[in-house]
Amino acid sequence: MKPREVIRIAWEAITKNAVRSFLTMLGIIIGVAAVIIMIAISAGTEATIQDEITSLGSNLVFVKSSFTRGGPGKEGLSGGLVFDDASAIAESVIGVKAIVIEQGSSETVKVGNVSLASVSILGSTPDLPSVRDIDIEEGRYFSQSDIDRKQKVVVLGYSLAQELFGEADPIGQTVTVGTLKMTVIGVMAEKGLVGEIDYDARLYMPITVVFQKFTPSQFARIVGDRVGLIYVELEEDVDIDDVILQITLLLAKRHNVSLEEADFTVTTQQDIISTQASTTAAFRSLLAWVAGVSLIVGGIGIMNIMLVSVTERTREIGTRQAVGATPDDIRMQFLTEALLLSIIGGLLGMVVGIGGSYIFGAVSGMRTVIVPSSILLAFGSAATVGAFFGYYPANKAAQLDPIEALRYE
Repeated sequence: MKPREVIRIAWEAITKNAVRSFLTMLGIIIGVAAVIIMIAISAGTEATIQDEITSLGSNLVFVKSSFTRGGPGKEGLSGGLVFDDASAIAESVIGVKAIVIEQGSSETVKVGNVSLASVSILGSTPDLPSVRDIDIEEGRYFSQSDIDRKQKVVVLGYSLAQELFGEADPIGQTVTVGTLKMTVIGVMAEKGLVGEIDYDARLYMPITVVFQKFTPSQFARIVGDRVGLIYVELEEDVDIDDVILQITLLLAKRHNVSLEEADFTVTTQQDIISTQASTTAAFRSLLAWVAGVSLIVGGIGIMNIMLVSVTERTREIGTRQAVGATPDDIRMQFLTEALLLSIIGGLLGMVVGIGGSYIFGAVSGMRTVIVPSSILLAFGSAATVGAFFGYYPANKAAQLDPIEALRYE
Protein backbone atom coordinates (compact mmCIF):
# COMPACT_ATOMS: atom_id res chain seq x y z
CA MET A 1 0.00 0.00 0.00
CA LYS A 2 1.34 3.41 -0.95
CA PRO A 3 2.24 5.81 1.88
CA ARG A 4 -0.21 8.42 0.57
CA GLU A 5 -3.03 5.89 0.67
CA VAL A 6 -2.08 4.83 4.20
CA ILE A 7 -2.16 8.45 5.39
CA ARG A 8 -5.51 9.07 3.67
CA ILE A 9 -7.14 6.06 5.31
CA ALA A 10 -5.66 6.98 8.72
CA TRP A 11 -6.90 10.56 8.37
CA GLU A 12 -10.41 9.40 7.47
CA ALA A 13 -10.47 7.17 10.54
CA ILE A 14 -9.41 10.07 12.77
CA THR A 15 -11.90 12.59 11.35
CA LYS A 16 -14.73 10.03 11.45
CA ASN A 17 -14.54 10.18 15.28
CA ALA A 18 -13.38 13.77 15.66
CA VAL A 19 -14.44 14.26 19.28
CA ARG A 20 -12.86 11.01 20.43
CA SER A 21 -9.70 11.81 18.47
CA PHE A 22 -9.46 15.24 20.09
CA LEU A 23 -9.91 13.82 23.56
CA THR A 24 -7.21 11.28 22.75
CA MET A 25 -4.84 14.05 21.64
CA LEU A 26 -5.60 16.13 24.73
CA GLY A 27 -3.03 14.29 26.83
CA ILE A 28 -0.35 14.96 24.22
CA ILE A 29 -1.41 18.61 23.88
CA ILE A 30 -1.20 19.15 27.64
CA GLY A 31 2.12 17.30 27.90
CA VAL A 32 3.82 19.24 25.10
CA ALA A 33 2.45 22.57 26.36
CA ALA A 34 3.55 21.77 29.92
CA VAL A 35 7.11 21.00 28.81
CA ILE A 36 7.40 24.27 26.86
CA ILE A 37 5.80 26.44 29.57
CA MET A 38 7.74 24.96 32.49
CA ILE A 39 11.09 25.23 30.72
CA ALA A 40 10.19 28.81 29.69
CA ILE A 41 9.50 29.70 33.34
CA SER A 42 12.77 28.13 34.46
CA ALA A 43 14.78 29.84 31.72
CA GLY A 44 13.10 33.15 32.54
CA THR A 45 14.03 32.80 36.21
CA GLU A 46 17.62 32.05 35.25
CA ALA A 47 17.77 35.06 32.92
CA THR A 48 16.32 37.31 35.64
CA ILE A 49 18.92 36.17 38.16
CA GLN A 50 21.71 36.74 35.64
CA ASP A 51 20.44 40.22 34.81
CA GLU A 52 20.20 41.09 38.50
CA ILE A 53 23.77 39.98 39.12
CA THR A 54 25.14 41.88 36.13
CA SER A 55 23.09 44.95 37.11
CA LEU A 56 25.28 45.24 40.21
CA GLY A 57 27.96 46.48 37.85
CA SER A 58 30.23 45.01 35.21
CA ASN A 59 33.63 43.32 35.38
CA LEU A 60 33.52 42.93 39.17
CA VAL A 61 35.41 40.79 41.65
CA PHE A 62 33.88 40.25 45.09
CA VAL A 63 36.21 39.92 48.11
CA LYS A 64 34.24 38.64 51.09
CA SER A 65 35.22 38.16 54.74
CA SER A 66 35.31 34.75 56.35
CA PHE A 67 35.27 35.59 60.05
CA THR A 68 36.47 33.06 62.62
CA ARG A 69 35.67 32.98 66.31
CA GLY A 70 38.56 33.45 68.70
CA GLY A 71 39.81 30.46 70.67
CA PRO A 72 39.62 29.79 74.43
CA GLY A 73 40.32 32.92 76.44
CA LYS A 74 39.93 35.13 73.33
CA GLU A 75 37.14 37.55 72.72
CA GLY A 76 35.46 38.84 69.59
CA LEU A 77 36.14 37.77 66.04
CA SER A 78 39.49 37.18 64.40
CA GLY A 79 40.31 37.28 60.73
CA GLY A 80 38.29 38.80 57.94
CA LEU A 81 38.66 41.98 55.93
CA VAL A 82 39.44 45.43 57.29
CA PHE A 83 39.03 48.86 55.73
CA ASP A 84 42.75 49.22 54.92
CA ASP A 85 42.68 46.03 52.83
CA ALA A 86 40.78 47.93 50.15
CA SER A 87 43.49 50.61 49.96
CA ALA A 88 46.16 47.92 49.71
CA ILE A 89 44.33 46.26 46.82
CA ALA A 90 43.92 49.57 44.99
CA GLU A 91 47.61 50.44 45.41
CA SER A 92 49.25 47.05 44.83
CA VAL A 93 47.10 45.02 42.42
CA ILE A 94 47.59 45.65 38.71
CA GLY A 95 44.40 45.92 36.64
CA VAL A 96 42.15 47.45 39.32
CA LYS A 97 40.01 50.33 38.10
CA ALA A 98 38.03 51.19 41.25
CA ILE A 99 37.28 49.91 44.75
CA VAL A 100 34.04 50.10 46.70
CA ILE A 101 33.55 49.14 50.33
CA GLU A 102 30.13 48.75 51.91
CA GLN A 103 29.08 48.63 55.55
CA GLY A 104 25.42 48.28 56.39
CA SER A 105 23.22 49.16 59.33
CA SER A 106 19.61 50.17 59.95
CA GLU A 107 18.19 53.15 61.81
CA THR A 108 15.05 55.21 62.25
CA VAL A 109 15.02 58.18 59.88
CA LYS A 110 12.95 61.30 60.62
CA VAL A 111 12.03 64.45 58.73
CA GLY A 112 9.54 66.69 60.50
CA ASN A 113 6.49 64.58 61.37
CA VAL A 114 7.57 61.72 59.06
CA SER A 115 9.35 58.86 60.82
CA LEU A 116 10.46 55.66 59.10
CA ALA A 117 11.72 52.76 61.21
CA SER A 118 14.44 50.28 60.26
CA VAL A 119 15.63 52.14 57.17
CA SER A 120 18.58 50.39 55.51
CA ILE A 121 21.73 52.49 55.95
CA LEU A 122 24.63 51.86 53.60
CA GLY A 123 28.02 53.33 54.30
CA SER A 124 30.19 53.32 51.19
CA THR A 125 33.02 54.97 49.30
CA PRO A 126 32.86 57.55 46.46
CA ASP A 127 33.05 55.10 43.54
CA LEU A 128 29.83 53.27 44.45
CA PRO A 129 27.61 54.91 41.75
CA SER A 130 29.98 54.01 38.89
CA VAL A 131 30.96 50.56 40.15
CA ARG A 132 27.42 49.49 41.11
CA ASP A 133 25.86 51.17 38.04
CA ILE A 134 23.60 53.58 39.97
CA ASP A 135 22.84 57.03 38.58
CA ILE A 136 22.38 60.25 40.56
CA GLU A 137 18.98 61.84 39.92
CA GLU A 138 19.86 65.20 41.48
CA GLY A 139 22.58 66.68 43.63
CA ARG A 140 25.82 64.74 44.04
CA TYR A 141 27.34 61.73 45.72
CA PHE A 142 29.81 62.22 48.55
CA SER A 143 33.49 62.67 47.76
CA GLN A 144 36.74 61.35 49.20
CA SER A 145 36.98 64.60 51.15
CA ASP A 146 33.61 63.82 52.78
CA ILE A 147 34.95 60.37 53.67
CA ASP A 148 38.18 61.70 55.16
CA ARG A 149 36.46 64.47 57.14
CA LYS A 150 33.58 62.23 58.23
CA GLN A 151 31.09 64.76 56.94
CA LYS A 152 27.52 64.27 58.10
CA VAL A 153 25.98 64.11 54.62
CA VAL A 154 23.58 61.60 53.07
CA VAL A 155 22.27 60.58 49.66
CA LEU A 156 18.70 59.26 49.56
CA GLY A 157 17.32 56.42 47.50
CA TYR A 158 14.62 57.39 45.02
CA SER A 159 11.57 56.08 46.91
CA LEU A 160 13.00 57.02 50.32
CA ALA A 161 13.28 60.66 49.20
CA GLN A 162 9.63 60.64 48.12
CA GLU A 163 8.48 59.13 51.42
CA LEU A 164 10.41 61.67 53.48
CA PHE A 165 9.90 64.84 51.42
CA GLY A 166 7.05 64.17 49.01
CA GLU A 167 7.16 66.74 46.19
CA ALA A 168 9.56 69.04 48.06
CA ASP A 169 13.19 69.37 47.00
CA PRO A 170 15.28 67.37 49.52
CA ILE A 171 18.66 68.83 48.53
CA GLY A 172 20.09 70.83 51.42
CA GLN A 173 17.41 69.62 53.84
CA THR A 174 18.19 67.98 57.18
CA VAL A 175 17.28 64.42 58.12
CA THR A 176 17.69 62.78 61.51
CA VAL A 177 19.30 59.33 61.29
CA GLY A 178 19.00 57.73 64.69
CA THR A 179 20.02 60.71 66.83
CA LEU A 180 22.37 62.22 64.25
CA LYS A 181 21.30 65.20 62.13
CA MET A 182 22.64 65.00 58.58
CA THR A 183 22.35 67.06 55.39
CA VAL A 184 20.93 65.68 52.15
CA ILE A 185 23.33 66.29 49.23
CA GLY A 186 21.81 64.01 46.59
CA VAL A 187 19.07 61.65 45.45
CA MET A 188 19.68 58.42 43.56
CA ALA A 189 17.90 57.64 40.30
CA GLU A 190 15.28 54.91 40.44
CA LYS A 191 16.84 51.42 40.32
CA GLY A 192 14.26 49.15 41.93
CA LEU A 193 14.74 45.69 43.39
CA VAL A 194 17.91 43.71 42.68
CA GLY A 195 17.51 40.28 44.21
CA GLU A 196 15.88 40.97 47.55
CA ILE A 197 17.43 44.42 48.01
CA ASP A 198 15.41 47.57 47.38
CA TYR A 199 18.06 50.08 46.36
CA ASP A 200 15.50 52.89 46.18
CA ALA A 201 14.66 52.54 49.90
CA ARG A 202 18.26 52.90 51.07
CA LEU A 203 20.05 55.83 52.69
CA TYR A 204 23.70 56.27 51.67
CA MET A 205 26.38 57.99 53.75
CA PRO A 206 30.19 58.09 54.05
CA ILE A 207 31.44 54.77 55.37
CA THR A 208 33.61 56.51 57.98
CA VAL A 209 30.48 58.00 59.55
CA VAL A 210 28.88 54.56 59.70
CA PHE A 211 31.99 53.15 61.38
CA GLN A 212 32.08 55.97 63.94
CA LYS A 213 28.38 56.46 64.73
CA PHE A 214 26.47 53.30 63.82
CA THR A 215 28.82 50.28 63.92
CA PRO A 216 31.56 51.22 66.39
CA SER A 217 34.00 48.47 67.41
CA GLN A 218 36.27 48.29 70.43
CA PHE A 219 38.82 46.44 68.27
CA ALA A 220 38.92 49.07 65.49
CA ARG A 221 41.94 50.89 66.96
CA ILE A 222 43.91 47.63 67.00
CA VAL A 223 42.94 45.72 63.86
CA GLY A 224 41.06 48.40 61.92
CA ASP A 225 37.41 48.77 61.00
CA ARG A 226 36.08 45.44 59.82
CA VAL A 227 34.15 45.18 56.56
CA GLY A 228 32.18 42.31 55.15
CA LEU A 229 32.59 42.88 51.42
CA ILE A 230 34.88 44.73 49.02
CA TYR A 231 33.89 45.28 45.38
CA VAL A 232 36.80 45.46 42.96
CA GLU A 233 36.07 46.83 39.48
CA LEU A 234 38.62 45.70 36.92
CA GLU A 235 39.96 47.47 33.88
CA GLU A 236 38.86 46.26 30.46
CA ASP A 237 40.69 43.32 28.86
CA VAL A 238 42.58 42.28 32.00
CA ASP A 239 43.18 38.66 32.95
CA ILE A 240 40.63 38.13 35.74
CA ASP A 241 42.38 35.00 37.02
CA ASP A 242 45.64 36.92 37.31
CA VAL A 243 43.94 39.73 39.27
CA ILE A 244 42.28 37.20 41.59
CA LEU A 245 45.67 35.59 42.23
CA GLN A 246 47.23 38.98 43.01
CA ILE A 247 44.44 39.83 45.46
CA THR A 248 44.60 36.42 47.12
CA LEU A 249 48.37 36.51 47.63
CA LEU A 250 48.27 40.12 48.85
CA LEU A 251 45.54 39.54 51.45
CA ALA A 252 47.04 36.25 52.61
CA LYS A 253 50.32 38.08 53.26
CA ARG A 254 48.58 41.00 55.00
CA HIS A 255 46.54 38.67 57.22
CA ASN A 256 49.46 36.32 57.82
CA VAL A 257 47.50 33.23 56.79
CA SER A 258 48.11 30.41 54.33
CA LEU A 259 46.00 30.07 51.20
CA GLU A 260 44.37 26.95 52.66
CA GLU A 261 43.36 28.86 55.82
CA ALA A 262 42.43 32.15 54.13
CA ASP A 263 39.96 34.28 56.12
CA PHE A 264 38.43 35.68 52.92
CA THR A 265 37.03 34.47 49.61
CA VAL A 266 37.44 35.96 46.14
CA THR A 267 34.73 35.33 43.54
CA THR A 268 33.52 36.85 40.29
CA GLN A 269 30.10 37.58 38.84
CA GLN A 270 30.51 34.58 36.56
CA ASP A 271 31.06 32.32 39.59
CA ILE A 272 27.77 33.50 41.08
CA ILE A 273 25.96 33.18 37.75
CA SER A 274 27.36 29.66 37.26
CA THR A 275 26.21 28.60 40.73
CA GLN A 276 22.73 29.99 40.12
CA ALA A 277 22.66 28.41 36.65
CA SER A 278 23.44 24.95 38.02
CA THR A 279 20.63 25.32 40.55
CA THR A 280 18.07 26.49 38.01
CA ALA A 281 19.24 23.85 35.51
CA ALA A 282 18.46 21.13 38.05
CA PHE A 283 15.10 22.77 38.72
CA ARG A 284 14.43 22.97 34.99
CA SER A 285 15.22 19.27 34.54
CA LEU A 286 12.81 18.41 37.34
CA LEU A 287 10.06 20.50 35.74
CA ALA A 288 10.72 18.88 32.36
CA TRP A 289 10.46 15.39 33.83
CA VAL A 290 7.24 16.28 35.62
CA ALA A 291 5.83 17.65 32.38
CA GLY A 292 7.09 14.54 30.57
CA VAL A 293 4.80 12.41 32.71
CA SER A 294 1.89 14.14 30.96
CA LEU A 295 3.27 12.94 27.63
CA ILE A 296 3.43 9.37 28.91
CA VAL A 297 -0.14 9.63 30.14
CA GLY A 298 -1.10 10.97 26.72
CA GLY A 299 0.65 8.04 25.08
CA ILE A 300 -1.24 5.58 27.26
CA GLY A 301 -4.45 7.33 26.17
CA ILE A 302 -3.50 6.83 22.52
CA MET A 303 -2.78 3.14 23.11
CA ASN A 304 -6.07 2.69 24.93
CA ILE A 305 -8.13 4.33 22.19
CA MET A 306 -6.27 2.44 19.45
CA LEU A 307 -6.99 -0.86 21.20
CA VAL A 308 -10.66 0.08 21.32
CA SER A 309 -10.46 1.06 17.66
CA VAL A 310 -8.97 -2.32 16.74
CA THR A 311 -11.82 -4.08 18.51
CA GLU A 312 -14.46 -1.90 16.88
CA ARG A 313 -12.98 -2.32 13.41
CA THR A 314 -12.27 -6.02 13.49
CA ARG A 315 -14.62 -6.73 10.56
CA GLU A 316 -13.03 -3.86 8.61
CA ILE A 317 -9.61 -5.40 9.22
CA GLY A 318 -10.88 -8.78 8.06
CA THR A 319 -12.35 -7.21 4.90
CA ARG A 320 -9.06 -5.48 4.06
CA GLN A 321 -7.15 -8.70 4.58
CA ALA A 322 -9.64 -10.54 2.36
CA VAL A 323 -9.03 -8.14 -0.53
CA GLY A 324 -5.28 -8.47 -0.30
CA ALA A 325 -3.99 -6.29 2.55
CA THR A 326 -0.93 -7.85 4.22
CA PRO A 327 -0.25 -7.83 7.98
CA ASP A 328 2.36 -5.13 7.33
CA ASP A 329 -0.28 -2.99 5.59
CA ILE A 330 -2.64 -3.35 8.57
CA ARG A 331 0.14 -2.65 11.03
CA MET A 332 1.24 0.44 9.10
CA GLN A 333 -2.36 1.73 8.88
CA PHE A 334 -2.95 1.66 12.63
CA LEU A 335 0.57 2.87 13.46
CA THR A 336 0.04 5.82 11.10
CA GLU A 337 -3.20 6.68 12.91
CA ALA A 338 -1.37 6.71 16.23
CA LEU A 339 1.43 8.85 14.78
CA LEU A 340 -1.04 11.33 13.26
CA LEU A 341 -2.81 11.65 16.62
CA SER A 342 0.48 12.35 18.42
CA ILE A 343 1.88 14.68 15.74
CA ILE A 344 -1.30 16.75 15.48
CA GLY A 345 -1.49 16.81 19.28
CA GLY A 346 2.17 17.88 19.38
CA LEU A 347 1.57 20.74 16.93
CA LEU A 348 -1.43 21.96 18.90
CA GLY A 349 0.57 21.59 22.12
CA MET A 350 3.36 23.75 20.64
CA VAL A 351 0.86 26.52 19.90
CA VAL A 352 -0.67 26.25 23.37
CA GLY A 353 2.77 26.10 25.02
CA ILE A 354 4.20 29.15 23.26
CA GLY A 355 1.02 31.17 23.74
CA GLY A 356 0.68 29.98 27.33
CA SER A 357 4.26 31.05 28.11
CA TYR A 358 3.62 34.60 26.94
CA ILE A 359 0.27 34.76 28.75
CA PHE A 360 1.74 33.37 31.97
CA GLY A 361 4.55 35.94 31.86
CA ALA A 362 2.11 38.80 31.27
CA VAL A 363 -0.38 37.72 33.94
CA SER A 364 1.98 36.55 36.69
CA GLY A 365 4.65 39.21 36.25
CA MET A 366 7.31 36.47 36.10
CA ARG A 367 9.71 36.54 33.20
CA THR A 368 9.40 33.68 30.72
CA VAL A 369 11.90 32.85 27.98
CA ILE A 370 10.92 30.49 25.16
CA VAL A 371 13.70 27.95 24.66
CA PRO A 372 13.68 26.69 21.03
CA SER A 373 15.23 23.38 22.03
CA SER A 374 12.33 22.74 24.42
CA ILE A 375 9.88 23.02 21.49
CA LEU A 376 11.85 20.48 19.46
CA LEU A 377 12.23 18.24 22.52
CA ALA A 378 8.52 18.34 23.33
CA PHE A 379 7.42 17.74 19.73
CA GLY A 380 9.96 14.95 19.22
CA SER A 381 8.87 13.32 22.47
CA ALA A 382 5.23 13.48 21.37
CA ALA A 383 6.01 11.71 18.08
CA THR A 384 8.10 9.10 19.90
CA VAL A 385 5.35 8.49 22.43
CA GLY A 386 2.81 8.04 19.61
CA ALA A 387 5.00 5.53 17.82
CA PHE A 388 5.84 3.63 21.02
CA PHE A 389 2.33 3.36 22.41
CA GLY A 390 0.75 2.91 18.98
CA TYR A 391 2.85 -0.07 17.99
CA TYR A 392 1.17 -2.62 20.26
CA PRO A 393 -2.39 -1.95 19.02
CA ALA A 394 -1.12 -1.85 15.42
CA ASN A 395 0.68 -5.14 15.86
CA LYS A 396 -2.38 -6.67 17.48
CA ALA A 397 -4.49 -5.61 14.48
CA ALA A 398 -1.94 -7.09 12.08
CA GLN A 399 -2.05 -10.45 13.85
CA LEU A 400 -5.83 -10.89 13.56
CA ASP A 401 -6.91 -14.01 11.73
CA PRO A 402 -8.82 -12.92 8.56
CA ILE A 403 -11.50 -15.61 8.91
CA GLU A 404 -12.11 -14.89 12.58
CA ALA A 405 -12.14 -11.15 11.85
CA LEU A 406 -14.83 -11.55 9.19
CA ARG A 407 -16.98 -13.62 11.57
CA TYR A 408 -16.66 -10.98 14.34
CA GLU A 409 -19.93 -9.22 15.24
